[in-house]
Amino acid sequence: MTADELRAWCLDQNGAMEDFPFGPHTSVFKVAGKMFALSALDGDPLQVSVKCEPELAVELRRTYDPIGPGYHLNKRHWNTIVVDGTLPDQFLRDLVEDSYDLVVSALPRRTQTELGWPPALEEAKS
Repeated sequence: MTADELRAWCLDQNGAMEDFPFGPHTSVFKVAGKMFALSALDGDPLQVSVKCEPELAVELRRTYDPIGPGYHLNKRHWNTIVVDGTLPDQFLRDLVEDSYDLVVSALPRRTQTELGWPPALEEAKS
């Protein structure tokens, strides 16, 4: 996955926006003002931080070498992933999507509905 692909996937989530509160080199991806991913897209190696359920966060760190505790983030809830080709692109997309879902699940019901979340709501309308 390239930096452009990572950025596009983050922004493809319903209601997602990119912000730069930590300076021009760190992209913060938010939904309804809440961060779900963070990346220095010009970093070498490329890395992305995503929110995760605490138990799963620990399990992912134990299982996959490129996944570690969130860099400069709450290590209980965040993992930082080195995007070096070791993990399949779909797995990385799933981790970003899971982070987005975790953040949206904590938003008010009205905001969730406006975002078409959970996705089953959107599919049921079709």
